[in-house]
Amino acid sequence: MDHAKVAGEVVEAVGGASNISAAAHCATRLRLVIADESKINQQALDDNEDLKGTFAAGGMFQIIVGPGDVDQVYANMVANHGVREVSKDEAKEEAEKGGNLFSRFIKMIADIFVPILPALVAGGLMMAINNVMTAEGLFGAQSLTQMYPGIADYAALINMVSSAAFASLPVLVGFSAAKRFGGNVYLGAAIGAAMVSSDLLNAWNTGAALAGEATVSYWHIFGMDVAKIGYQAQVIPTLAVTYVMCLIEKNLHKVLKGTADFLLTPLITMLVTGFLAFTIIGPVTRVAAEYLTWGINWTYSTLGVFGGLLFGLVYSPIVVTGLHQSFPAIEIPLLPVNGGVGDFIFPVASMANVAQGAAALAVFFKTRDAKLKGLAGAGGASAVFGITEPAIFGVNLRLRWPFFCAMAAAAIGSAGVALLNVRGQALGAAGFVGFVSIVPKSIPAYLALEVLVFVLSFGFTFAYAMTRGKADMEGRAPAKKEAVVAAAVAAPAGGAAPAAAPAPVPSFSDEAKADLSVSSPLAGTVVPLEQVKDESFAKGMLGPGIGIEPADGLVVAPFDGKVTVAFPTGHAYGLKSASGVQVLIHVGMDTVKLDGKGFTPRVAKGDIVRRGDVLAEVDLDVIRAAGYETITPVVVTNKKKLGPVTPVASGQIQRGDALLDVAPKEA
Repeated sequence: MDHAKVAGEVVEAVGGASNISAAAHCATRLRLVIADESKINQQALDDNEDLKGTFAAGGMFQIIVGPGDVDQVYANMVANHGVREVSKDEAKEEAEKGGNLFSRFIKMIADIFVPILPALVAGGLMMAINNVMTAEGLFGAQSLTQMYPGIADYAALINMVSSAAFASLPVLVGFSAAKRFGGNVYLGAAIGAAMVSSDLLNAWNTGAALAGEATVSYWHIFGMDVAKIGYQAQVIPTLAVTYVMCLIEKNLHKVLKGTADFLLTPLITMLVTGFLAFTIIGPVTRVAAEYLTWGINWTYSTLGVFGGLLFGLVYSPIVVTGLHQSFPAIEIPLLPVNGGVGDFIFPVASMANVAQGAAALAVFFKTRDAKLKGLAGAGGASAVFGITEPAIFGVNLRLRWPFFCAMAAAAIGSAGVALLNVRGQALGAAGFVGFVSIVPKSIPAYLALEVLVFVLSFGFTFAYAMTRGKADMEGRAPAKKEAVVAAAVAAPAGGAAPAAAPAPVPSFSDEAKADLSVSSPLAGTVVPLEQVKDESFAKGMLGPGIGIEPADGLVVAPFDGKVTVAFPTGHAYGLKSASGVQVLIHVGMDTVKLDGKGFTPRVAKGDIVRRGDVLAEVDLDVIRAAGYETITPVVVTNKKKLGPVTPVASGQIQRGDALLDVAPKEA
């Protein structure tokens, strides 16, 4: 990938640098805060073969570039186009300024729960494994632990570990909420720990207390009788208490200074918050949370099949808005371990996820567009196992009708969920593998409904793709694609097309124009690409090729051609041969962090080189001293325009030896 070129194309497609209020990036995506979304040229982004999809979420326009490339594209946007650089947290704050009160509230809930979801999902899945091992009638008249007593203690150990996250949920929520509200996270964890103290009656035993089987103790404070009852698995009370705690703490920081602030702020914060938590905030919000959970469950149960159908129909649109991030706060009290009747949201989510995945896979089998096929295959596979964003944003919403086909199938499956009263017993991956999180007696029904939804969604989408959606499956017209690529290559760094005609193509021999081979740019030892310690190279995301463990630091051109990418840091070079083969040579892993130390570039972007010309001189000892790998991947980045790429070298290799054999694309 020519990162500088892609950076210019992205900036131009989103309306220029002036339309980007702030920019950040994560491991795979550019995160842009856009001032005016109407200026975005979505078609240009969709047609760009170097980009893997776009979507809007959390108030930001996100562009999927891929690991190993996004940071360099981002760096070029900042350095060459004047894009405002901020951190991810600052970008989130910038994005939140434009949202309405409701969207900001949902975003707040998501920010609190997303970090702790791994602990809840792990606990939920372990709980599900224990339930499968101890359930009678699932594998026969006896449970697995009864049939094989040797695993009984292991099941008990799993059950004990699994309950930790739920029993200590206020501690996790308090920590995460304090971070989100701008307070001291350890004070948040401390107040959460107080809410589940062993001095309190466990919240799960309140039913026994009401039946007279357990005793509730009371504090007598200022004429009030305050029940000593804990808040195990309680979400809303913990959020409210932590918010008040942070409010008190931040105001005290403004009033107290120096040593007084250090000593008195935590003391006063905990004293006041602790009193309010057990006398006012906790009891009131506990009742509110119970009524909310009861009301949602009653509505779903009362509407029956229609309720399931309606919820299944709108679940995927809810995912698009991001509202689904708030569901854990509702689901947790519904879990049987917390005294609930079972979670109906999880099986409905599973139906919707599988439906979206099946729709994307149907597109994969019908489309002729290579980029869309790649997105549909990968996105569809991940969706049926619970991760739907690539399928939804990269494929289904882009074409629209696969999204609607999936919604219809999900509605039918969710109606079946309500009809058969399929309930979840734990949080988990909402897809085919989610059966372990379902109440054991409902697992057969759950799996049958998942298969039904998959078949319906795949069938609906496939049928539409053969009729009214046929044009979308044909792929982009070659002339249009070539025009886009030609315009991008001809554009200068600023992104605007030049007024003058491009410079004439340099003269190469007929032999060079016909030669598709790639020789070795280094002397050293050949290493299979799969062994390169970078996922984007090892999995072939950047193209097929091979790795070389260099014996020395002299890097030469692997063919006659043109330098298309030459990073100022000297660590990576892109070249295009006279015959059209595009190659990336990346010297070492993570060596961009050396900021040019140890690298002496001998060429610049646009230079014409002949096979064997020196591209760079590298001090390998500098790379090794910094703790970085020296293995150098050599990959063909325009594989889609060529035939098979075959490594032809092994063992020791010298500069100029045959390295890769590239076949022409079949007509």
